[in-house]
Amino acid sequence: MSLVAAAPPSGGPIIAEVDMGADSSAPVVRATVVQASTVFYDTPATLAGYGSQLVVFPEAFVGGYPRGSNFGAAIGNRTPKGREEFRKYHAAAIDVPGPEVDRLAAMAGKYKVFLVMGVIERDGYTLYCSVLFFDAQGHYLGKHRKMMPTSVERIIWGFGDGSTIPVFDTPVGKIGAAICWENRMPLLRTAMYGKGIEIYCAPTADSRPTWPASMTHIALEGGCFVLSANQFCRRRDYPPAPEYVFAEIEEELGPDSIVCAGGSLIISPMGTVLAGPNYEGEALISADLDLGEIARAKFDFDVVGHYARPEVLSLTVTDNPVSAVSYTASSAAVKIDSSQTKKKSVPRSSAV
Repeated sequence: MSLVAAAPPSGGPIIAEVDMGADSSAPVVRATVVQASTVFYDTPATLAGYGSQLVVFPEAFVGGYPRGSNFGAAIGNRTPKGREEFRKYHAAAIDVPGPEVDRLAAMAGKYKVFLVMGVIERDGYTLYCSVLFFDAQGHYLGKHRKMMPTSVERIIWGFGDGSTIPVFDTPVGKIGAAICWENRMPLLRTAMYGKGIEIYCAPTADSRPTWPASMTHIALEGGCFVLSANQFCRRRDYPPAPEYVFAEIEEELGPDSIVCAGGSLIISPMGTVLAGPNYEGEALISADLDLGEIARAKFDFDVVGHYARPEVLSLTVTDNPVSAVSYTASSAAVKIDSSQTKKKSVPRSSAV
């Protein structure tokens, strides 16, 4: 294996990659992780120039990751300003499905890429940190909702359930995603391994130097490619104070202060870093994924196959949707037909 410099389109970043020496019997997929702030520039056209087939965006890229904000919450107290911050954050989230989802699908179809996009999803008045999946024909495939928001994230985001842990079997490989620190949850990872994941996407907000070690472990453990995308943000990428305040550290920050340093990277099933981590700025980080490397890695370690001991250790996943309210057929809603002045029984969905 040799370290080579990728030659991107004119003006693009030069990212170090590893030539995996792909053979003709195994497909090779060109993949890119986008390291950028939430403000959307002309990324789609640039990606087309890179020849990317699969593109992964960071956590909460659409809707925004509210880094540094506490939404005015303390134990036993919420402030009016914090409530207004949440109202604005709620307004910036997207409905799934909805018009923004249609626009993302159209973008995937226009540029012929499989798209993995981190969004803030609005479901009524509850928000979810989600990942949306789109195919290269411009179809929305489905979503993953973050199962366990971390720390203060839990005051603004709901919890996903087992019904949104998809792995999609696509022409470029079996694709799924886990978001940020839920990647540390062994049972969640195992559920995805059990579905045969080959391209493990890990949108994140963690730019600490310990993050690549977690990604490397997942690649080795799962025998899969790991694509982790993070934002690179400076203070100026957020609204100015007092509209937006980084709690406890606002006075220490200047407009050019880095508040998220990125660290996006791509790792092979053998634990080789193919591209990144990049801590220098906004970038498109690309690598060629030789899917034959998956079989080579699983030759001696298949975590849910020949290396498993199901008679001793096993996992059961509750993968049905969970709702706080359900209705039986006998309690169907009644709709008034004003034109005929008679009642018609209309069944109500079991999910509210």
